[in-house]
Amino acid sequence: MITLLVNGERRQLDADAAMPLLWALRDLMNLKGAKFGCGMGLCGSCTVHLDGEPVRSCITPISAAEGKAVTTIEGLSTDGTHRVQIAWAELNVPQCGYCQPGQIMSAVALLERTPHPTEGQIEEAMAGNLCRCGTYLGIKRAIQQASQVAIGGGS
Repeated sequence: MITLLVNGERRQLDADAAMPLLWALRDLMNLKGAKFGCGMGLCGSCTVHLDGEPVRSCITPISAAEGKAVTTIEGLSTDGTHRVQIAWAELNVPQCGYCQPGQIMSAVALLERTPHPTEGQIEEAMAGNLCRCGTYLGIKRAIQQASQVAIGGGS
């Protein structure tokens, strides 16, 4: 039995410790926000936070998450009012939307450690997140807009 703290809720899973966190989230906890993309940690579609740090859940075993806080896109904000989600919506960033949960989770982690990133810092932090629709400029603009919002309710 493995105990995880996911989106503030303690969950016990009867699963193999080597199971990728992505599959535990999607298949055992019905949290479908993190997506399977490449299965090798290269595309970023499966990005979640472990103790506030972005990780690729497709290559992170659930044993690595035990004792740490796991945050998924579902746990970021219950009503979509996180400042990054608001910027994404206001600037109409998503096209197909498949990669957007991973993009948002990486952007949130960036803004937590660098509240007002430069363009270069944004590009560096987001380099591991692929977007098959090519919305990179919109993503960058949304991160810049979110960085200007005062941290407070919903952030």
